[in-house]
Parts: sequence; structure tokens; C-alpha cells
Amino acid sequence: MPIPDFQTAMLPLLRFAADRKEHAFREAVEALADEFSLTDAERAELLPSGRALLFTNRIGWARMHLKGAGLIEPTKRGYFRITEAGIGLLAESPQKIDMRVLSRYELYRDWRAVEKSTETSGTPQVAIQANEQTPEDAMAAAYGVMRKALEAEVLEQIKASSPAFFERLVVDLVVAMGYGGSHQDAGRAIGRSGDGGIDGIINEDKLGLDVIYLQAKRWDNTVGRPEIQKFAGALQGEGASKGIFITTSTFTKEAIDFSKRNIAAKIILIDGEKLTALMFDHNVAVTRTGFYEIKKIDSDYFEGE
Repeated sequence: MPIPDFQTAMLPLLRFAADRKEHAFREAVEALADEFSLTDAERAELLPSGRALLFTNRIGWARMHLKGAGLIEPTKRGYFRITEAGIGLLAESPQKIDMRVLSRYELYRDWRAVEKSTETSGTPQVAIQANEQTPEDAMAAAYGVMRKALEAEVLEQIKASSPAFFERLVVDLVVAMGYGGSHQDAGRAIGRSGDGGIDGIINEDKLGLDVIYLQAKRWDNTVGRPEIQKFAGALQGEGASKGIFITTSTFTKEAIDFSKRNIAAKIILIDGEKLTALMFDHNVAVTRTGFYEIKKIDSDYFEGE
């Protein structure tokens, strides 16, 4: 099942603590991961920042809101237990616990009022409404929208550029990715031929122990299987085992299937969408305009007291 949001995790977390015993936060995370039948991949999924586990983060937010309502309380570093108020809520056999349910408690309303008062003081504040995600989830969604929009704009700029510019872009990208050696070497290799179905040969490593054959097409039309077959034939003629076909457009299903089935050589297809994603990841033709550092509590610091 998909990783639950933090509000969905509130009731299971409170039920986990229903034995009135003191529990470690890490213990709760593992127990709830089992309850939600998360796969190993889902348990290991990270926030977009790459610095925290997504599921652990959401359980942390669930714990924070339950604590704000006085339903659980911290006991020592990294540990918590249920309160009488929490036991009372479970006795009602609720079908779910979310922020609307928590709003019944004065402690929670007071806790939330602190956030609202911060807004009136002139400090920007990310408020979580009852039907919204955690701030991390909201920022990740906004980041995704901004990234897709930027990648689409970059692709349009590439399509409107000259062939010489596109060739230089390919050079910048392969060098940024760690291939081709220097800009001079990569540029000389990529611009060397343009015949026989091969636009260039680049070093896979700086020493040139292996090479990759390259085909780059600034096209609007979809690239079909015949073009990939022609490229595969050119690779075979060169005795090559690796090739990359780059286009600003897309590939047909037949072209993609052929590249996967080709045994003689490994062919990687990079369409316009993947091209701009790689450019984004390796800072080619894009520049950073701002940086937000997201921090979380260091649970290890609070354990073992």
C-alpha cells in the first residue's frame, strides 16, 4: 500500500501506545511500518531532500500533533507514552483521528494558536489545514511542479536553438555527468563524424579505457524503430558494445522495445523529457536562485537519558 499521510497514522500510533507502557519512537515506527505492510523500498523511501526517511517523518508529525493535543507525552529522550486523555479517546472507538478530532481538545487549540500568532507577528508560517499534507510533503509537491515547468521551458529553448548550440549542450552534459574527459576532448569526439549513423565517440572514463558511441538528434518528430536499428547496425559495424541515442522529441514503443531486446550492444535512449531532467540534475543550462535548508530533530541526541 502507499505510504500513509501523517493524519492516517495518528490512530494506529495512539493504539500502539494503548498498553500504557513507555515506547521508543523508533519502536513505534517499525511497528506501524509492519501494520501498514510497507515494503522494504517504501520503508527506505526518502524525502526529496534525501536526508530523512519519508515514513519516519510522517510518523514524527503524527506524534507531534498527538502530543499537542495531550494524548501522548514524552517521558525521556526519544520515548513517549499515552496519557489518560489518549486512553479516553480510544475508549470512544474512533474510526479515525485527524486534526478535526484533535481540535476538540483545548490543549491542541492552544498549540495551534501559537502557529497562527506567529503569522500575525509578520513571520511567514506554513499552516497545516485538516486536509493538507505535512510541510515537507507540500514543499516536495511545489518543488515537483516548479521543476517540471522549468524542464518544459528548457526543452522549448533547446528546440528553438541551432544545431551547433545543441552539439555544445550535449558536450556540456556528458562532461557534467563525468564522461568524455575535458570539454575539448568531448567536443572533438562528438563533432568528429556525423556519418554512418554515429555522431561521435566519447570516453566512458577519463583514461579512455572504454568508449560510448553517441547519436544526437534535435528533432520534433518521434524517433521510430528504423532509426534505432540503423544506430544498432552502426554500433555493430564498429564492434561497439555501448551507445546512447539522444533526441529532443520522443521514441515510439517499438523503438524502446527494440533497444531493450538488442543483445549485441547496450543502447540507452534519452528523450526530451529525460534530457532536460539530466540537465536539471547536473546543473546544465539552469542556475540556482535560492536554497532552503530543512532540518529535523536529532532523535539520537535525545535517546539514552
